[in-house]
Amino acid sequence: MTQKTIKIGIVGLGRLGKIHATNIATKIQHAKLQAATSVVPAELDWAKKELGVEEVFEDFDDMVQHADIDAVFIVSPSGFHLQQIESALNAGKHVFSEKPIGLDIEAIEHTQQVIAQHANLKFQLGFMRRFDDSYRYAKQLVDQGKIGDITLIRSYSIDPAAGMASFVKFATSANSGGLFLDMSIHDIDVIRWFTGKEIDKVWAIGLNRAYPVLDKAGELETGAALMQLEDKTMAILVAGRNAAHGYHVETEIIGTKGMLRIAQVPEKNLVTVMNEEGIIRPTSQNFPERFAQAFLSEEQAFVNSILNNQDVGITAEDGLQGTKTALALQEAFEKNDIVKVASVDKKVGA
Repeated sequence: MTQKTIKIGIVGLGRLGKIHATNIATKIQHAKLQAATSVVPAELDWAKKELGVEEVFEDFDDMVQHADIDAVFIVSPSGFHLQQIESALNAGKHVFSEKPIGLDIEAIEHTQQVIAQHANLKFQLGFMRRFDDSYRYAKQLVDQGKIGDITLIRSYSIDPAAGMASFVKFATSANSGGLFLDMSIHDIDVIRWFTGKEIDKVWAIGLNRAYPVLDKAGELETGAALMQLEDKTMAILVAGRNAAHGYHVETEIIGTKGMLRIAQVPEKNLVTVMNEEGIIRPTSQNFPERFAQAFLSEEQAFVNSILNNQDVGITAEDGLQGTKTALALQEAFEKNDIVKVASVDKKVGA
């Protein structure tokens, strides 16, 4: 029996958008990248010439209303996610949306209701670490009780210093959502995923030492946070944009019977270089390199969920709780005080 091909449209063809688009067009089974939309004409030209996309649109609503597609990938700036999720669902399309789901708590809750009203359509959030082989293996060990009950999770997410110049340019002209929402959202999701618990209260600090120009933009170059979960489990976050050695993502989980570390050294591969410079282990230089397989796995999981009518299990509630915690962290930094996550009801920039 011939399996159906899921026709997909994508919005957003920046760095991450191009990764998703290329994967869908060339590597994902039973999927076809049928359509694309962007406000940048050069990106649409790229989609047509490089990926063979048949239908291109300058307006997202035009794509979901008129393109011959079954599903959409939303890889646009964060502020557009909620509107585009609702528009796609109301047009009868399955939806994959990149993180964060949104920047406004009340608006996210409204979108949750729209998702619930379209129970026949699949919705998945782009928390790709849940599809990374190392994180999956660690989660399996935790679930099997190999390290006992979790007492503390420590998580680092630090972008490479090589990208700082472009980020400073972006941050001084647009709103990234802030360090914790833009960077720590993945760590927050991992903490909730591994523990099965919600984050109760947080405290955060930060500074701009290498790039004080970020002070004027209201951005943070490096931040740290201490968090307590609802069952008193502890978590420590470090987020930053200035790792000299490359892209540094590391998670440590401490339990009552042991501990484990994921990517203690963010190694690129299993190669050790020995030459006149000494003994060197190459490290991943950016997120597309570190999580290349995870992106493929989450994309395939989305397509398979449509074909097999099975939910992946990453819901709008995961997105809501991630945004709530990230906003609480930003508020805790601004107030220099402990903030209860449940009390957060604002949006980015409020």
